[in-house]
Amino acid sequence: MGCFGEDDDDKFIHPLTASSSASATATLGFTGDGAVCGEETRLSPMNSIFPALICGDILRIILEKLPIVDLARAACVCRLWYSVATDREIVTAAFKAPWKLKDVVGTPSSGSFWRDNSLAKFAISHRRVKGDSVIGLAVKYSVQVTDIKRLNNMMSDHGIYSRERLLIPLRNPNLLVNSTCHIELDTHAKREVAVLYLEGDPQRKFQRGTDRVNSDQGKRRIIESLRRRMQVDDGTAQYYLHISDGDPRAAVSEFSEDLLWESQLT
Repeated sequence: MGCFGEDDDDKFIHPLTASSSASATATLGFTGDGAVCGEETRLSPMNSIFPALICGDILRIILEKLPIVDLARAACVCRLWYSVATDREIVTAAFKAPWKLKDVVGTPSSGSFWRDNSLAKFAISHRRVKGDSVIGLAVKYSVQVTDIKRLNNMMSDHGIYSRERLLIPLRNPNLLVNSTCHIELDTHAKREVAVLYLEGDPQRKFQRGTDRVNSDQGKRRIIESLRRRMQVDDGTAQYYLHISDGDPRAAVSEFSEDLLWESQLT
C-alpha cells in the first residue's frame, strides 16, 4: 500500500454486505455455538468499525486524540485519512498540546515540519546588542556554546557580529506555556523553527528596511575587501570592522596588531 493508499482504496472502502457475511460464515463453517470449523476466508476486524473509518466527522473526533507522531502515521492510511490527519486545525492542536502553547503563527514551507514537536523544534529569538558574545549568551540562557553555534550555523564565535539576531536553543519548556510561537525559516540557520519572542512584538523582526539596502550593500563590499586583504573569513572581517567602528583602515590595523602579538607569543 502506498503512503496515501492509492492502490488499496477500492478494497478498503467496501464493507461486508449481508450476503458476503453469510457467505463468509458458511465458508468459515461456524457451528451453532460459535466455533470456527474452517479458515479458508478471514473476516477483517476493520469491517466492524467501518462506518467510523469512512465518516469524516467521526474520524476527525478520533484523530483529534492522537499525538503528532501518530497523526503522521494516520495520514499514510488512505486519502480520506490523509485529508483529515493533515487538517491545519488538528495538526496545530496536536503540535501545541504537549507544551500547552497558546498559539502557533505562520505556515511552514513543508508539511514535514509538523511531524516533530520535540523541544529541539523550538528556539528563542535574541536580538544582538553591542557587547554580546556567544559565551555570554550561553551563560544567560543556560545553554552550551556549541549548541548556539550549531543552531545558527556558525563556524566561529566571530559569526555573531554578522547577524542582527541569534536563535537560542530552548531548554526550559515552562517558557512555552501560554506562549505564542512563530514558524520562521531563518536565513542564517538555514532551518525552519518555531521561534519564541521574549523581547516583545515579533513584528520587530530583524530585517533591514528598504531605506538601508544601499548602505548594507556598501558594508558588504567593505567586508569583502577586508576579507581578501586580511585573508580571513567573513565573520573575522566583520568582527574587526565592528571593533573599529566601521573604519576599514582601523580594522586592518587592529588585525595587524593581533598578528604581531600572536607571533611574539610563539
